Amino acid sequence: MKIEWESRNMVTVDAPLELVAMCCQAAEGVTLPCAVHVLLTDDEEIHRINREMRDVDRATDVLSFPSVNYRPGTTARSSEKRLRREWDPELGACMLGDIIISYPHAVMQAEEYGHSVRRELCYLLAHALFHLMGYDHMEEDEKKEMRKMEEKALGMAGVTRDDGALAPSDGELCALARLAMQKSYSPYSKYAVGAALLTADGRVYTGCNIENASFGLTNCAERTAVFKAVSEGVQEFAAIAIASNGAPPYPCGACRQVLNEFAPGIRILVTWGENQMEETTLPQLLPHSFGPKDLP
Repeated sequence: MKIEWESRNMVTVDAPLELVAMCCQAAEGVTLPCAVHVLLTDDEEIHRINREMRDVDRATDVLSFPSVNYRPGTTARSSEKRLRREWDPELGACMLGDIIISYPHAVMQAEEYGHSVRRELCYLLAHALFHLMGYDHMEEDEKKEMRKMEEKALGMAGVTRDDGALAPSDGELCALARLAMQKSYSPYSKYAVGAALLTADGRVYTGCNIENASFGLTNCAERTAVFKAVSEGVQEFAAIAIASNGAPPYPCGACRQVLNEFAPGIRILVTWGENQMEETTLPQLLPHSFGPKDLP
C-alpha cells in the first residue's frame, strides 16, 4: 500500500502508518498494488471540507472519499475489476481514494480514550481505509464486521488498544511479505523479494530487496527487515515470511547468518507463485551454525 502524504500543519507523525495500511490490505486479502492519498490537517480545514462536501457544520476526526464504486454488499476483496479501473500508471497502483485526518482532533480523542496519539492516528487511518475498501457502520452487523477488520489489521501491525500486539497468522505474515515485495528495487535481477519479520512480542517489520549498480552492495529483503527492527531496539524474532516473484526465495547464506545472530531457531516461511508456501527452520537451513554463543 502506497501512501501519498500531504501535511498542512507540518506535524511529524511517529506512528507505523504505512505498516497499518499494509496490514489493512493484507487483512482484506487484496493483492493488487494499491495507493491512498492522506491529508493531515487541522480542525478548521476539516470543518470547511465537512461543510462544503457533506453539509455538516462541524469538525470531525476523519473523512474518507473512495474512488471505487463497489456493488452493494461487496468489498475490495471481491472487486478486482473495479479496483483495476482506478489504476494510476504514475503510482503503479490502484488509487483507493482520499483520507483527511484532523491531527488536533486525534490528540483530543487520544486523551479522551486514554491511549496514545500514535494509537489514535493508526486507528483513524485503518477506519478510513476500510471505508475506502467498501465497509460501513450504518447497520449494527456492518459495524461489527468493520470493527473486526479494524482490530485485526491493527493487531497485525502491533497497535492494539493497549499498544500491545496480536500476532498475525502464517497466511497473513506471507501476505505482508508479498505486499512488501511490491516495493522491491530490483532493476538488474528483476527478481523481486519481500519479507515480513515477526518479533517475539507480535509486531511485524517488513523489508524488500534493494539492488545496487555495484552488485555487491545489494541488500536482501530479509536483512532489510532485520536491520529495520534492530535499529529500533528489537532483537528477538519468532518467524519470517519471504515472498518472491520467481523461484522459492529461500534465504541466501548471508541472510541465514544474519538471522542466526539474533534468532537461531527462527521459523522460516517462503511463498511464491500462486500463494505456494513451504515452511522450514533456520537450523534446517544452517546446520552446525556459528554465532554469538561460539565466541568467548
